[in-house]
Amino acid sequence: MSPSRSPISIIFLTVLISMVGFGIVIPVLPVYAKQEPFLMTPSQLGWLVGIFSLVQLVAAPLFGKLSDKIGRKPVLLISVIGTAIGFFIIGKAEATWMLFLGRIIDGASGGNIATAQACVADVTPPEGRSRAMGIIGAAFGLGFIAGPALGGVLAVYSHAAPFYFAGALSVVNVLLIWARLPETYPAEKRNGDAAQVSLGEVFSGSQGPFILFLILASLLSTTGFAFIHVLFALFCGDRFQWTLRETSYAFAYVGLLAVFVQGGLLRRLLKRNIEKQLALAGAFLLAVSLYWLPRVSGVGAFMGSCALMALGNGLLTPTLAGMGSRYVSGSAQGRLMGIMSSAGSLARFLGPALAVIAFPKNFSEIPRPLTGAIGEQISASYEHAFSLGALLVAASLVCIVLLKTPALPEAPSR
Repeated sequence: MSPSRSPISIIFLTVLISMVGFGIVIPVLPVYAKQEPFLMTPSQLGWLVGIFSLVQLVAAPLFGKLSDKIGRKPVLLISVIGTAIGFFIIGKAEATWMLFLGRIIDGASGGNIATAQACVADVTPPEGRSRAMGIIGAAFGLGFIAGPALGGVLAVYSHAAPFYFAGALSVVNVLLIWARLPETYPAEKRNGDAAQVSLGEVFSGSQGPFILFLILASLLSTTGFAFIHVLFALFCGDRFQWTLRETSYAFAYVGLLAVFVQGGLLRRLLKRNIEKQLALAGAFLLAVSLYWLPRVSGVGAFMGSCALMALGNGLLTPTLAGMGSRYVSGSAQGRLMGIMSSAGSLARFLGPALAVIAFPKNFSEIPRPLTGAIGEQISASYEHAFSLGALLVAASLVCIVLLKTPALPEAPSR
């Protein structure tokens, strides 16, 4: 495919629109589900936020296999249509089961990002793939800045408005893919599956312990960080009496800092070949920020904690992924990336589910603003929850300490 006809720009827009829709929902969903007519218990809130990733854990690999058989474009269309349906159901929901149905449909059809990445791999040579994936990463970052900010503005009109808008964005995405995206994986390339490395081969040899600790570090740190998916908006409302608009702007602030760290600071630091040190620093800063966040005494300290959190996660998450790509041979690299992606989906389910354990069952029914003994009880619940998240990230730090980086795999001879 000639450069002039490269679909990278269309894929960029597809991912950007998807991530804007996803970003719109994150700060709004827990607050939406806590209020009338739902009044969800803490455990229900945790499951509602996390079930998307749990379903995606199963669905994403199936979508990947399907795209190898029928092509990327049909799978992208099916996925984005499902996402739109899920958002519209949540916006229209009048009962708890409808919220769960919308999240399950969205998660079950959530193969659009992985399929978009496959499209990039289809149309770029190996030497240009990292740069092309960086463009997709930029779409992620922009989506997480614009999405929460939009969600906060739309929530002023109604709590359902962000979901309807996200659904409408997905419809626009469907039209864009249908009209502008060419098929990047034509039928002549789909004959026969490439040989896949077994799990045993991935963990075999001297690199086995390295891969094991790398996956554990990723699972633990992502689980701890995912606590904020359900707790952040609730905490902002309870501690500072912020509206959804103010909370969403805080989300956008974290996203902006993360883009700065990953797009600028991290790239410069990685030139020094200090990946393990950067991962250690990231895990330490993330653990400290999660522990500190519920104990802050004012808005200024809270924003400082958020900045520390963005810095820590921005240093940690991409560095762990980069270490897997750098130190594992090409034959096992794809399988390892798949395992780490699955670990990430599992972690984004476990995090919200664990985050709400410390809260009383009547959490959603307690009158706001919080005062007196009940206010102290809820404050203690936030402290316990964020401390558990910090502990999980600290455990990932131990795994990183135990990482013994193997020798770099030899480049294939030409």
